[in-house]
Amino acid sequence: MRVAFLVAYFGTDFYGSQVQPGLRTVEGDMVQACIRLGLFEDWRDAGFAFSGRTDRGVHARGQICAFTTSQPERAVTKLNAVLPHDCWCQGWAKTDAAFHPRYCARRRTYRYYLHDPLLDEDLLAEAAACFPGTHDFSCFARLEGKNPIRTIHAVEIIPEADFLVVEIQGESFLWNMVRCIATSLIEAGKGQMAVADIRALLATGTGRHLPPAPPDALVLWDIDCGIEFSPMGMGNRRRDAVTEQRRRYASLKKVTECIPIPDEREHRRE
Repeated sequence: MRVAFLVAYFGTDFYGSQVQPGLRTVEGDMVQACIRLGLFEDWRDAGFAFSGRTDRGVHARGQICAFTTSQPERAVTKLNAVLPHDCWCQGWAKTDAAFHPRYCARRRTYRYYLHDPLLDEDLLAEAAACFPGTHDFSCFARLEGKNPIRTIHAVEIIPEADFLVVEIQGESFLWNMVRCIATSLIEAGKGQMAVADIRALLATGTGRHLPPAPPDALVLWDIDCGIEFSPMGMGNRRRDAVTEQRRRYASLKKVTECIPIPDEREHRRE
């Protein structure tokens, strides 16, 4: 049976999501947990896949992974027991055999958290209005030979009590694209970059290449694959351990507190 899982993680201690030899990654920990439980022997044969990569230090609230296993019930009831405390599954779903979380994704949403009190909200909103639509993002990403043309559905500035959230929705994103967009918005919000300059970069794909903003303020917020997840519990002891992990990131509190931790009282399977 092919199953999908809604995955959350604190990215601080991971070298990104994608498997890299000799480095700790989210995919690497997930694969090892599955092998330890006997869910599959080889991740390739199981068709193990994530919906997309996140860079080192980037967090996730709504990452999706999928694989094929003969023991779906064991996966649902035991995965959270063996995963590390900074990575857990919030929900699961049965899928058809052809489901691939990357290629079936219809919309991806990221949130970037801004804590700079010097940012001008009006300038931020004006800059954010440049991005919806189809543009050339050559100056806003690491291309590595990929097509720089991407479509952004929406960019919204969401004010919170003592910070601002930039929410970006699109079909797909290039490497560092969201963080480079964040850089342009931060500079615009400080009056250091004109809106006309942002529009020119998007129109021509040439000119100044923007550096990515720091990764620790970025959260992969949601991925719409057209499936509905059933909630997963994690046990009170493990839930307390995850909560303790959150306390480790006190300096990132406003970022990590948006990542939900399953409440065992709402769903008991263990």
